[in-house]
Amino acid sequence: MLGFLPDYSNRSGIPYRYARYQHKDIDITVGNFYEQFGSGLIFRTYEDRGLLYDNAMDGFRAIYTPKNGVTLKGIVGRQRVFWGLSDGVIKGFDGEVSITELFDSLSASKTKFIVGGSFVTKFQDDKNPSLVLPKNVGCYGGRLKIVNESFNFYAEYAHKINDPSYQNQYSYKDGQALYLSSSYAQKGFSVLLSGKYIDNMSYRSDRDKQNTVAFINFLPALSKPHTYLMMAYYPYASQPNGEVGGSAEVQYKVKKDTKLGGKYGMDININASLFYGTDTTQISPTVDSIKQRKYSVNAFGVGEKYWHDVNIEISKKFSKKWKGTFMYAAQYINQSVVQFNTPDKTDYPDVISNIFVADITYKYKSGSAIRSETQLFLGEYKKGDETHLTAAKKISGNTGSWVTQTLEWTPNSKWFFVLMDQFNYSNPVEYKKLHYYYAGITHVSGPTRIMLSYGRQRQGIFCAGGVCRLVPAFTGFQLSISSSF
Repeated sequence: MLGFLPDYSNRSGIPYRYARYQHKDIDITVGNFYEQFGSGLIFRTYEDRGLLYDNAMDGFRAIYTPKNGVTLKGIVGRQRVFWGLSDGVIKGFDGEVSITELFDSLSASKTKFIVGGSFVTKFQDDKNPSLVLPKNVGCYGGRLKIVNESFNFYAEYAHKINDPSYQNQYSYKDGQALYLSSSYAQKGFSVLLSGKYIDNMSYRSDRDKQNTVAFINFLPALSKPHTYLMMAYYPYASQPNGEVGGSAEVQYKVKKDTKLGGKYGMDININASLFYGTDTTQISPTVDSIKQRKYSVNAFGVGEKYWHDVNIEISKKFSKKWKGTFMYAAQYINQSVVQFNTPDKTDYPDVISNIFVADITYKYKSGSAIRSETQLFLGEYKKGDETHLTAAKKISGNTGSWVTQTLEWTPNSKWFFVLMDQFNYSNPVEYKKLHYYYAGITHVSGPTRIMLSYGRQRQGIFCAGGVCRLVPAFTGFQLSISSSF
C-alpha cells in the first residue's frame, strides 16, 4: 500500500489488548498501554494514525499514589513494532511530587510547585560482529514545573548513557537534552517562550531501526504546527542527532469598539521559531576505535542553520455575515539535513519562501456558509552556489512557486462540499507545471462521518509533533468512514 512502510501491509492482528485493575491508590495494567514521563524527553508511547505511528508498550505498568500530591509509576515491557515486538526490553520508573499539595500549609497558595524525576533503561543483545555494543542503555532526568494564575514555567533535563545506533552512526558519545518553556497570560494578551538543546538523543528500543520505528522518547519540534497547506509545505521535524533553538509567540486581542478593532474586535498572533545544528566535531564512521567514535560539542556555539519561520496571523469579523483570516510567513529550511539527512545540497538546496494566505467566510444564514481560501507560496533557492542552483533545477525537489485556491460550501450541518486546486505554476521543469485538483463530499449523521473524494495528491512530507512520514503521489478516489459507538 502506498505510503505505508512495507511491514504494515502484509499482516493483521489485534494490536491493542489489556487488563486493568484499579483500587484506591493502586492502578495496575497488564498488556498494552500508553504512558509518558514528563514532557517525553526520556519516555513516551503514543499513537498517531495520521503518521502511521504507534509505539505502544506490551508489558506491565503500576501507578501508585501513596498520598495526595505524590505519584509513582513503574513500567516494564517491549514496544510494538508493526505487528510484532521490538528486540529491546524497556524498564522505567517515574516519580512526581506536587509540593503545594503535599504540605497543608501551602494548600492555599496560588502558585504550585511540581518536581519530578525519571529513569529508563533498555536491554538489547549485542549482535554486531565488528563493534562491542552496550547491552544496557540508561537515560535519566529531572523536571520542575511552576504554575500560577497568569504565569507558567517548565524545565526538564535528560541525560542518556552512550547508545551507539544506526541513526548516530554508532557513536559512543553520551546524549543530553534540555527543554524550557514559559508563558504569561492575561485577558486579551499572552506570551509563550520555548527553547531546547538536543545532542545525540535518538533513543530506540532497537538500535538498528530507522524511520519512525521503536522510539522510546519524544523530542518536541516547537515550530508552529500550521494548518494551512502552503504554510506547511516544508515542515520542520526534530533533529535527534543535534539541534539548538526555540520559538516565541505573542497573541493580542484588540478590543471591540476601537479604531483598530472596530465593532467586533480583532485577533493578532505573531510567531517565530529558529533552529540551528549543534557546533560539533563530526564523527568519522570509517574509524572502528570506540575512543574515536566520540565527538566534541561546543555548548555555547551553533552549527549550520536548519530552519526559521516568522509569521503573523490576523483574524477579524467584519459583520455578522463576513469574517476573515489573513497570514504571512517568511520561512527557511535546510532541507538536505532536516528532511533527507544528507549533506548533499546539489540535489536538495536550501529553500527560502514567502507565503500569503487569505481565508474569507460568508455566512449567508444560520448553519450555512461559503468559504474561500487563497494561498500563494513564493519559493526560491539559496543562490550561494550557482552550480547547486543549476543542478537543483533539474530535479523534482525544486518545485518553485505555488498558488492554491479552495472553495467550501456548507449548506447545513449534515453536508459539506469542497473544491480545491494547487497549481505549481513556476516549476523549472516544464512538464511538471501541474494542477493538483481535488473534489470532496462529506456527510455527517450523529457520530458517523462519511467522506468521498477524488483528486491528485502530490508527493511530500507530512509532519506532526516533530515526527514525519513521506506521503506518496497518486490520482484516484478516497473513501473515509469514521464513527463512535
